Amino acid sequence: MHVLLYLALLAAVTLYALIRGDRDARVTAIACVAATAITAVVLSPLAGRYGNVETGVATIDFVVLAVFVTVALQSARFWPLWISALQLTTSLAHLIKLIEPELLNFAYAAALRAWSYPILLILAVGIYRSSLREPDSATPA
Repeated sequence: MHVLLYLALLAAVTLYALIRGDRDARVTAIACVAATAITAVVLSPLAGRYGNVETGVATIDFVVLAVFVTVALQSARFWPLWISALQLTTSLAHLIKLIEPELLNFAYAAALRAWSYPILLILAVGIYRSSLREPDSATPA
């Protein structure tokens, strides 16, 4: 059920970003969609999932972190910094599992997934707040 909820939220926020968002929002949303799709492909089989460092997922998470940080450094908005910080937290979970292999599989999985929802919510709020600051180009002057 949580997968369907996440996918629905991802679809809604991505659509919102593509329709109302600026370049930063669109890049961020597309990175989230790409990361979700590629993660589904590279994730270990269910029997051994999260028993060791998920190297494919770690690679994706660090690439997404680089994208988010790049957006944050070029953006005039504050929300990309929050998203970058949350993605850093997710990425560090892989390093923690590498340092402490005995970390419970459930804890590792939770650390990887926990910030996905807040990232999408921050993106949606950022788009909304940006739209309040900028006049609608469709409105006649």
